[in-house]
Amino acid sequence: MAKAYLVVRIKGQADVPHWATTTMELLQLEKKYRATILPAKENTLGMLNKVRHYVSWIELDAGLAKELIDKKARKSGYQRVTTDDLKELGFPSTDALATALSEGKATLSKLKPLKPWFALAPPRYGFKRSTKTLYGQKGVLGENKELGNLVRNMM
Repeated sequence: MAKAYLVVRIKGQADVPHWATTTMELLQLEKKYRATILPAKENTLGMLNKVRHYVSWIELDAGLAKELIDKKARKSGYQRVTTDDLKELGFPSTDALATALSEGKATLSKLKPLKPWFALAPPRYGFKRSTKTLYGQKGVLGENKELGNLVRNMM
């Protein structure tokens, strides 16, 4: 069983039903190409399956979490996160924060000066699969085993 999920919103805000918008707001995914890290709880997978036609997710490993924190983590004022900020949170380095997030021991929404999401860019070289269909139907939506490479192209 996964301990944490990396979730990325692939589709934008147009023509999204209110129930999907509400669920994505609860997941901290208000805009297109936002990513967040969610600990695996009993309700997390149900929420992800509910909005699977708008988001993509993968089980998170510590290496990808460290890359995201180093390159895309921000605090209020959209400033980069420094080692002093991490020490105030109780983590000696980005490695410790990355392992805590990937093991589900910490959540981004509880780490207060940090933003609970990562703002990503559209992927370099574009999407190799359709953004309108699920992963099993040659798309990128839903549970996507290739999302790690895609996120690295979006950083």
